[in-house]
Amino acid sequence: MPAYVVSVVQFTNMTPQLKEYAQKSAVLAKRHGGRYIIRGKSAEILEGAGLEGRSVVILEFPTMDQLKAFVKGDEYQKTVKPLRAGTGIYDIGIFESPPPAMQ
Repeated sequence: MPAYVVSVVQFTNMTPQLKEYAQKSAVLAKRHGGRYIIRGKSAEILEGAGLEGRSVVILEFPTMDQLKAFVKGDEYQKTVKPLRAGTGIYDIGIFESPPPAMQ
């Protein structure tokens, strides 16, 4: 069953390391079976202010195990994630796909 990483980010410091983070995290996610569903700012905000000035990333993995291997693995935690340090406010959650009866 698919699993998702959902990130809402307010960037405060666009560093060269942030660009490197974006590239390396994308390559690593793909190696773990991940694919981006959404990556960027809203085309239009319909209600509320929670997405104002923020980017959203939705990254889909075939299974929760593959997602966790990516996000909790040593390569991401020790090599890739530190590249985004000091670049913004990150709100990140892991979600399971709804059961087939709810789709």
